[in-house]
Amino acid sequence: MHVVIIGAGIIGASLAYSVAQAGARVTVVDASGPAAAASGRSFGWINANFFHDTDHFRLRAAGIDAYRKLCSDLALPVTFSGCLCWEDQGAALDAQAQALVDLGYAADILSSKQIAAMEPHIKAPDRALFFQAEAAADATAMTHALLQASGARRVMGCAVEAIETSQGRATGVRIAGGVLKADKVVVAAGTASPDLLSPMGVNLPMLRRPGVIFHTRPLPRVVSHVCVAPIGEFRQCPDGRIVMPAAVAHQADQSSAIDATPADLATQACARLQKILPDVALDWEEANLAMRPVPQDGLPVVGACGADGVFTSVMHSGVTLAPIVAQILAQEVLEQPLTNAQADLIAPYRPDRFQSA
Repeated sequence: MHVVIIGAGIIGASLAYSVAQAGARVTVVDASGPAAAASGRSFGWINANFFHDTDHFRLRAAGIDAYRKLCSDLALPVTFSGCLCWEDQGAALDAQAQALVDLGYAADILSSKQIAAMEPHIKAPDRALFFQAEAAADATAMTHALLQASGARRVMGCAVEAIETSQGRATGVRIAGGVLKADKVVVAAGTASPDLLSPMGVNLPMLRRPGVIFHTRPLPRVVSHVCVAPIGEFRQCPDGRIVMPAAVAHQADQSSAIDATPADLATQACARLQKILPDVALDWEEANLAMRPVPQDGLPVVGACGADGVFTSVMHSGVTLAPIVAQILAQEVLEQPLTNAQADLIAPYRPDRFQSA
């Protein structure tokens, strides 16, 4: 079986690896290149403490478990550092902790003294939550690593013009110069996915969600965990640069437009970060703008849609969800039955929920 995956971000790369591991031949096609869009401008936080509902929490928690398995099979740029979170304080922090503990998630409340011992350069808050299971990934490097490990053929810098069908079934994708034949086609093209699916009558409404991520200049090791503060989320990369979204509460950010240049937003966010790291000389080096692929209801869209043999996989929080979604969708693409647990995990995220809209 030949599977063509449209999109070489972390979702497409993870799927390429899972499909190839199951024995299929894979070709990945992308208009730009690996991790050239949202994946390459991701904060890279792997977590389950942010969720929309219980089903979404379960999927995200399964995503963390899938990372542990994947990292035991491949050498990937993933650091299981844990996360310190003090975005809320007082009763709100207690409520957040209790809600997560009720779901079976490890969430410890730490004192200011404990926080200072773990992060001596941070201006320690009174209390913080510690999520030991959480991690961070270099999404760009991980995308490249998964594509390499998959053995997939890659056609980069080549936009897919249309999905080809015959008698209601996918037969390939039209690209510059002709048609690339396929038995199955998966659309994992982020914000470009709706335009590829709409000719088949598939409705995939997306929100406009621009995001700016900035990196500081390289520093000695000053931050050891993913940190979530009232001023924003930040972590230090292995190369010494601190990465931070420009928006406060980045994961819940609902802005449809940015209100300043990426450079100005990076300067403002860096100034906020300086207050948290008072003894560290901060200067931002690079700011990147990306359109985040956020479906209309904020939840993943995964599964068969349109013509027979066509599937899609589009979501925000792709870094957290890529391995678990890839495992499940690969089985469906290859016509292998899901376990009851897998079916329950993915059931709320089918594309048909938008088709009557």
